[in-house]
Amino acid sequence: MSARAIPYRPHNHDACVSEALADARAVCQQHNARLTPIRERVLELIWQSHKPLGAYDVLAELSADGHNAAPPTVYRALDFLQQNGLVHRIASLNAFIGCAHAGERHTGMFLICRVCSNVLELAAPAVSSEICKAAAGEGFRAENATLEIAGLCPRCQAEADHD
Repeated sequence: MSARAIPYRPHNHDACVSEALADARAVCQQHNARLTPIRERVLELIWQSHKPLGAYDVLAELSADGHNAAPPTVYRALDFLQQNGLVHRIASLNAFIGCAHAGERHTGMFLICRVCSNVLELAAPAVSSEICKAAAGEGFRAENATLEIAGLCPRCQAEADHD
């Protein structure tokens, strides 16, 4: 992806979504995985909001689109997207966010604003490396790590300073 869009800074959101969908198509083609229309639409819905979406939020959006999807359909689509590295599950919110590094092996690190609920995927290879080193120091082989950091985004900080 090109210069990363930051949810609380203005950016061309349509281009952001289009680029994510193009990346997803490329990743699926590389993995010989089938990005069905419903899977692609679920991914598009997730990317249309920088706020994490739960499965039932996605289901409501699909219903509003006229899709006759049931919860298992949405869960299967989310599972496929997660397995192919196209979305991340934010455990503390029980919701999903688009992966800003689709197709790359990486530690999921997220800055979660507790006021506006925007989430930013953080790229910090040094942190990932230190987590793996610490785990190895305990004789543990880390296979997957996710780090969720709650706080205030710059916009919410500024609004709190003005209150």
